[in-house]
Amino acid sequence: MPKIKTHSGASKRFKLTKTGKVKFAHAYKSHILNKKTTKRKRGLRKASYADATNTAAIKKQLPYS
Repeated sequence: MPKIKTHSGASKRFKLTKTGKVKFAHAYKSHILNKKTTKRKRGLRKASYADATNTAAIKKQLPYS
């Protein structure tokens, strides 16, 4: 069997934790920041975990992580 290709876009966006959760950074933090409140921008700094409904699809795109 040949190796499975990793989805390069998913590998840049998602990391798997040791327990198997999918960790990612929030979107909407790169530009047009003057209209966003400080509280909102501070919240976007923190990483988040993918929902259980999306976890299987993301893990399929990252076969060797």
